[in-house]
Amino acid sequence: MKKVRFGVVGTNFITDWVIAGAREDERFELAAVCSRTQERGEEFAAKHNIPHVFTSLEEMASSDKVDAIYIASPNYMHSQQSILCMSHGKHVLCEKPIASNAREAAEMIAASKKYGVALMEAMKSTLSPNFRAVKDNLHRIGTPRRYFASFCQYSSRYDKFKEGVVLNAFRPELSNGAMMDIGVYTVYPLVALFGRPKSISAQGVVLSSGADGQGAVNMQYEGMNATVLYSKIANSQLPAEIEGEDGNILIDRIQTPVDVRFYARQAPASGHEKRVEGEPISQADNHNEYYYEIAEFIDMVLAGRAESQINSHDTSLATMEIIDEVRRQLGVRYPADEV
Repeated sequence: MKKVRFGVVGTNFITDWVIAGAREDERFELAAVCSRTQERGEEFAAKHNIPHVFTSLEEMASSDKVDAIYIASPNYMHSQQSILCMSHGKHVLCEKPIASNAREAAEMIAASKKYGVALMEAMKSTLSPNFRAVKDNLHRIGTPRRYFASFCQYSSRYDKFKEGVVLNAFRPELSNGAMMDIGVYTVYPLVALFGRPKSISAQGVVLSSGADGQGAVNMQYEGMNATVLYSKIANSQLPAEIEGEDGNILIDRIQTPVDVRFYARQAPASGHEKRVEGEPISQADNHNEYYYEIAEFIDMVLAGRAESQINSHDTSLATMEIIDEVRRQLGVRYPADEV
C-alpha cells in the first residue's frame, strides 16, 4: 500500500486530534514533527511515536523523510510556512483559516501551482459524510432562498481576557479573533454550496485588544440571502438551516454535522398540526471526525491533484475574501494586512 509520510508543525491539542483521526487511514504515516524547541519536539514525538524531530521548518521541508506537511501553527504563520514547505516540493495540509487574509491565500494557491504540489485547507466539516448528505439532498428543497448558520461558543480564554490577560485567541497580531477561530465554520460551508455573495453587511463586538468577540453577517445572493452568527463571548444552541421553496434542510451543528433532516414543504398551517420530525438523511459515520480531511488530502496527493474538489482553492480564497470584508466593516485589522 502506498503511504504518505507526514511531518507536522504545531504540537497543540488540535494536532493531537488530527493525528488520532489520521491514523484511521492506513495510508497515513507520521514521520516527523517540527517544534520550536528540541525538548518539546522530543516530548511530542515520544507521545505519538514519531521517529524524527526537527527544530527548523526549512530542514524538515527539505528532508527526504517526509512527503507532506500538516501545518497547525498560529494563523499569522500559515502562509509563510506553507509557501516554504511547498517551495521544497512538499504537499501542504494547512489548518483553517488557511491564511491571515485573501492576499496571503492567493499567494499560497499560486505557490501550489508553481511548485506542482497539493494544497488544501483543513476544514473538516465540509468533508464529513453529513455535509455530503446535505449536498446530495439540496436539490429537494427546490429554489434555495435562505442559508442560516450559527456557531457561538463561550471561550474560557475570555474569562482570562476579562481579568486583563490577553491570550492568543484574542490577539490580532496573531491574526486571531472570533471570526477566524469559529466564524469561519459558518462561512466556509456557505461558500462550498453557493459560492461568493453579491453583497455583505456585518455588525459585531470588537474587544479592547482589537480582536472581534462576536459578529452577525448578512449576505445577499441572487434570489437568496444568508445570515451567519458567531461568538466567543456567548453560547448558542441554534442549529443551521437551508431553506428552499419546496422544503428545508436542518443541520444540528454546522461545525460538526451529526443530525441532518429534510423537511418537505407543508400545507398552510391551521394551528393544530403536530410537530413534524423531518426525514433523517444523516449518513453513517464510523470514523473519527478528523479522518475525512486526511483521507481527502491523501487521495489528492496519490492522484497527483493540486486541490480538492470540495475544499477547493477557490472556496478557501472566497471564504477569506468574505472574512476580509467582515473585518473591514468591523474595523478589525491585522499586522499581516499592512504588508
